Amino acid sequence: MQGRSPRHACSVAATLGEGPWWSVAEQKLWFVDIKQKFLHRFDPSTGKRDSWQAPAQPGWILPTADGGLMTGLQTGLHRFDSKTGDFATVVSAERDSQGNRLNDAAVDHRGRLWFGSMDDRERAPTGRVYVFDRGDVSAAPIDPAIITNGPAISPDGDTLYHVDTMGGRIVAYDIESDGSLGAHRLFAAIEPKDGYFDGPVTDAEGCLWIGLYAGWGARRYAPSGELLEFVRLPVANVTKLALGGPQLRTAYATTATKGLSAADRAEQPTAGDLFAFDVDVPGLPVPAIAL
Repeated sequence: MQGRSPRHACSVAATLGEGPWWSVAEQKLWFVDIKQKFLHRFDPSTGKRDSWQAPAQPGWILPTADGGLMTGLQTGLHRFDSKTGDFATVVSAERDSQGNRLNDAAVDHRGRLWFGSMDDRERAPTGRVYVFDRGDVSAAPIDPAIITNGPAISPDGDTLYHVDTMGGRIVAYDIESDGSLGAHRLFAAIEPKDGYFDGPVTDAEGCLWIGLYAGWGARRYAPSGELLEFVRLPVANVTKLALGGPQLRTAYATTATKGLSAADRAEQPTAGDLFAFDVDVPGLPVPAIAL
């Protein structure tokens, strides 16, 4: 496994930094702080960070086909206008699961948004995975979990990687020609002593990068499920990576202070901040959500 040299990119002090994605058009990184209810946009060329307060816990923010933005709040899917700071409801989510919130998401080659939910108390297996397809929302045939993360989509669009965080596993699903999910298999597993699988993203070779909560870093897996690399960071809670920069060869990692004791915080003064390291294999532009 090849060593990397992570560097501090931006001070954030996020309670639960999450959902990073690289805007190729803007050459900026978007991400959220779920617990402090912030949307953030970071410009690595200047070091400037812009922030907007959300009306409910945001799990992610992603581009739409009309050049706009959509965010997953605890209350559902919303359009977000960065010029005005306004949020407009697209569709409510999980009205019967009041203890849930939205957590992570990805867009496939068809422009469909795959997003997951979780029990905000992290106790009950009430988290589900849903598909937003041009205005319609349906539940995906994936077993409920306490915390769903991802999914991530392979570059060829043939595989969906679903993360069951508390179950310590990543499950790979075949995406059929009609867009439905087919056969599935265990892709990777992890023991709690090594951390918890958090947010996943694929690179141009189809390898899967995944953050490790309480695991002090990120792992890269081959499409076969073979562990290729571990990158250690100076903070324990690494939530998710986005591959960005001019050549899409910079990995940006969001982190969290949630769950850290006062002693942990003293030992990890940069916990909750944004980190970066260089990678050999570039990422891919994030597809836009079809409306």
